[in-house]
Amino acid sequence: MKLSGLKRPFAAAVAALLLVTAHSSMTVQASSPSHGLSAFDELKYPADFKHFDYVNPDAPKGGSLSMIGTAGLITFDSFNNYILKGDAAQGLSFVYDTLMARAFDEPDAVYGLVAHSAELADDKKSVTFYLRPEAKFADGTPVTAADVVFSFEVLKEKGTPFISFPLRDVEKAEALDDHTVRYTFKGDLVRDLPLSIAELPVLPKAFYEKHPFDETWLAKPLGSGPYEVADFKPGTYVTYRRRDDYWAKDLPVNRGQFNFEELRYEYYRDRTAELQNLLNGNFDLREEFTSVDWATAYNVPAVRDGRILRKTLPDMRPSGAQGFMINTRRKKFKDPRVRKALDYAFDFEWTNNNLFYELYERTGSYFENSDMKAQGKPSSAELALLEPFRDQLSAEVFEEVYSPPVSSANGQDRKLLREADRLLREAGWTLQKRKRKNAKGEQLSIEFLLFSKAFVRVINPYISNLKRLGIDARIRVVDSAQYQRRIKSFDFDITTTRYVLPLTPGLEMINYWSSTTAQTDGSLNLAGIANPAIDSLVDKALAAQSREELTNITRAIDRILRATHYWVPHWYKAAHHVAFWDKFSWPETKPKYDRGIIRTWWYDKEKAAKLNKR
Repeated sequence: MKLSGLKRPFAAAVAALLLVTAHSSMTVQASSPSHGLSAFDELKYPADFKHFDYVNPDAPKGGSLSMIGTAGLITFDSFNNYILKGDAAQGLSFVYDTLMARAFDEPDAVYGLVAHSAELADDKKSVTFYLRPEAKFADGTPVTAADVVFSFEVLKEKGTPFISFPLRDVEKAEALDDHTVRYTFKGDLVRDLPLSIAELPVLPKAFYEKHPFDETWLAKPLGSGPYEVADFKPGTYVTYRRRDDYWAKDLPVNRGQFNFEELRYEYYRDRTAELQNLLNGNFDLREEFTSVDWATAYNVPAVRDGRILRKTLPDMRPSGAQGFMINTRRKKFKDPRVRKALDYAFDFEWTNNNLFYELYERTGSYFENSDMKAQGKPSSAELALLEPFRDQLSAEVFEEVYSPPVSSANGQDRKLLREADRLLREAGWTLQKRKRKNAKGEQLSIEFLLFSKAFVRVINPYISNLKRLGIDARIRVVDSAQYQRRIKSFDFDITTTRYVLPLTPGLEMINYWSSTTAQTDGSLNLAGIANPAIDSLVDKALAAQSREELTNITRAIDRILRATHYWVPHWYKAAHHVAFWDKFSWPETKPKYDRGIIRTWWYDKEKAAKLNKR
């Protein structure tokens, strides 16, 4: 069982570059035009590469893929994916191209798409992108520097915080001519800015003169990407058609990708209905996030006879931070001892054994499944980073790194509950006639805000333990639209979410953990973290000049976050569980840092024909 973030970062499209250079690979530190950019390391692919290693360059085109998306949404009311208003349809990222696009077998590399190359200034204070003259929007109009500048300016001014925050240190964008754009940076935290800019969607300026950027609308969007909206019905489906006239379809890094003629995202009111419709053959593919269903619900004829396949795809990305996020803006959660007590009341071992069929591991770190996770006692390098803040931090930060308690798995571990009771008493919350109250006689109450009933079975046993501690705990399930509104305005006690972290953590940390986002509506700093030590270390992380330096900094950040108890950590599995009808094929090599389904799989006519005969 995993939860997606509130707004997914927009996905990058893919492309290549035909750049004449004497070098086989170049880094972001280069002072001459490069076919790609990366934060630290040399690029894997040279300027003359033919395709990514994880694709089948000869994959056939055609067929359709109908699926459930991953955002946990039950409807949509907008095709504007870049603002806080409304619920945007899934799949919109495939409508738009970006200046450069990710290689999903490298930690942070991007290669040319709309821009065939990029040139970073010697002082790192600006970057210039050189656009391909052949780049065109779906209506045939050329993509120009004016469109790129417009995209940056409107996204920085009016875009969702996930997009706008990373752009705060970009001073300006200039069109030097129709096919050249220069971005100028301010301040010193500029390492990741070229990469952030490279992955911005390129929006058509003319389209937004008729469709206000800051409003929701269901007009079919215009982009320059591989797909366009074909048909839709809010609350039911949205269909995308692959563009035969896509200008970049023959670029080297697009070879073997975007093979489906049609992509269709299905919407259902609950996951039980999703599962049943998959098993009935009403759509093709679904990633299973509910462990009990993965373990028990697929024992049906179509699975037993091989018509439906279940595939586990290894997930090599950091698992990130999924958990019960505690809103520290609420006075009752200000004391870290209260928050730590809530961790002691959650019995993961019982939950994993009885509800999850032991499919998960306990999350302990904000950088789980990554070498940036803190381990043991602080190293000398970590101590050097932490010592300047010793007076501002708890002693716990400088000891063995905090890990969630391990229970006896009986659902109500008395030892852990006694420790939770002790912490609450220390924080001024005492038991008065079996009710947990403060000095003012106010009972400690907690509301878990959800948009889906999937977590109710997990939270109910947790609530039982909280009630044993005298806490008035309850669940509030609201519809998706109301949930989004309340989350955006931080109107909750505790909610569940998952922070997805890249292999090279950077600007997204500001959105997750910085004081600058703690009071900004729509940010992903759900816990309201406002810690000067974390602020300083995040700045250092953004300025790190090597992966080793960045790793030491993130481990120090991890220690502070874990010792300050902003959350009750959940669980993780380093894999995707996917069920699908047996009519698809895929390359021998999976992209290391992506599922690869939409980008690299293809419709297999022979398999489909055999399936229809069964």
